[in-house]
Amino acid sequence: MPAANFDELKQAITARYPAMSKQLQGIARFVLERPNELALGTVAAIASTAGVQPSAMVRFANALDYSGFSQMQQVFRGRLVERSVSYRERIEELRHGGRRSSAAAGPESVLHQAVSDSIGELGHLEEIVTAAQFRAAIGLIAKAPQLHVLAQRRAFPVACYLAYALSQLELRAHLLDSVGGMLPEFVRSIASSEVLIAISFRNYSPDVVDTAAACKARGVPVIAITDSAVSPLKPIARVCFELGDDSRRPFRSLVAPLCLAQALVVSTGHHLAGAKEKRRPAARSGRAAR
Repeated sequence: MPAANFDELKQAITARYPAMSKQLQGIARFVLERPNELALGTVAAIASTAGVQPSAMVRFANALDYSGFSQMQQVFRGRLVERSVSYRERIEELRHGGRRSSAAAGPESVLHQAVSDSIGELGHLEEIVTAAQFRAAIGLIAKAPQLHVLAQRRAFPVACYLAYALSQLELRAHLLDSVGGMLPEFVRSIASSEVLIAISFRNYSPDVVDTAAACKARGVPVIAITDSAVSPLKPIARVCFELGDDSRRPFRSLVAPLCLAQALVVSTGHHLAGAKEKRRPAARSGRAAR
């Protein structure tokens, strides 16, 4: 049976992605990154934007048990109807339209483009991160006797910030690195009561993915910050934040992952402060009883 809604479709794509051809994997990333275009375009227009033939879009739909592209498209249209068109999306579209019309205005247009894209990313972040995910991640972070944070390449600044900011909450936060080829040795010392926070985006760092898999195999909870449901970190993570990442861009932004990281730190701080406040009345009542 084909998926009846977008959440089921994401799960189906995640499950079947490893067995897909490279072309179908490219389409899978495209449809997860740009679901609105799947809802509104013709198969020919969508295929052209994705850089494939219309027949490839049909094969992709068939690989997910749909009778054809139109049946799969109904799922994307249903998602769009449920969400409706928010003011934020309308403003973003207007900003992007204005950006295109003034693309030749000069170097300052680069700043305008970066700001417009960042506004869109943050709006998307607010919509895709659920309260349940957030609470689950904070619960793991707050109770862990030690936190280990790992990222490489362009995701590395996110890991640096998390390790620094969590340590400011007086949590034991360790920034993992592969200096001297010692990463596997460090991983073997991580206890199952501790937590690994792994950050990686396409093209995914093999060291980060392998380390996360090794931790999961040893019973260590993994919190992942990544880009999509087809990320190799998705099946490994106890909690997985799929932020989306437009792979067409030559320079991909860190605005959304850094915003998420900061929100996790601040929320963890509130959680710890609240827990401390709850303990104080109990301690005072115990002294009074004596």
